[in-house]
Amino acid sequence: MQLLTVEDLSVRYNHIQALDAVSVRFQSGSVTGIIGPNGGGKSTLIKAIAGEVTDTSGRIQVEGKRLDRTRTRIAYVPQAREVNWDFPLSARDLVMMGRARDIGWFRWPRATDIAAVDAALDRLGLAGCGERHISQFSGGQQQRLFLARAVVQHPAIVLLDEPMTGLDVTTRETIHGLIAEFVASGAAVIMATHDLDEVQAICDHLICLDRRGIAAGPTPTTFNADNLRATFGGRIAVFDAA
Repeated sequence: MQLLTVEDLSVRYNHIQALDAVSVRFQSGSVTGIIGPNGGGKSTLIKAIAGEVTDTSGRIQVEGKRLDRTRTRIAYVPQAREVNWDFPLSARDLVMMGRARDIGWFRWPRATDIAAVDAALDRLGLAGCGERHISQFSGGQQQRLFLARAVVQHPAIVLLDEPMTGLDVTTRETIHGLIAEFVASGAAVIMATHDLDEVQAICDHLICLDRRGIAAGPTPTTFNADNLRATFGGRIAVFDAA
């Protein structure tokens, strides 16, 4: 089922055109990979869907509703380098942010909220670490904190911006397992990545992006030499199958 629609999305940073009239659609219960060169707009597309980029033109809708009316249904896992890890926040506080919709405004977390957060930390291998400051975790553990926040949010859409960068094999396998759980729940998982092997391994659909949409569709038919050349040009070596 079509869940998320992006139509004619354009984004400019000062005088730089980051995205140029991009139109794509995302299905529930699927994993969509976004690939493209550095500066090609992968992260910008993710951030626009997350509502982190506001200077845009075009339209983003979730089940026909405007993005600003559906944002609580979207879980966003940013790149670790874009997070202020010195902010005075404990691991439990960060993960609890995912419960904001359930808790409501100006209310304290209930016992059920605390239990959900602790269960998510345990699921991500961080049991007993809830009171630690977020800066005290390794890069892989910090990524797990944001994944735990996504878990307790019960999202319809999960946005992952380069989620596997610099992670060890165990953490990557943990993330793969969570992605499968999100998909099984009916969520649309959207992942910006530079790892082409991973795209073929776990993504049902693929978007090739270089500031504009180059190609989109099921991964088995979209991941091909012609589309990769059109997307990356001479910035990647492409070998035709024998």
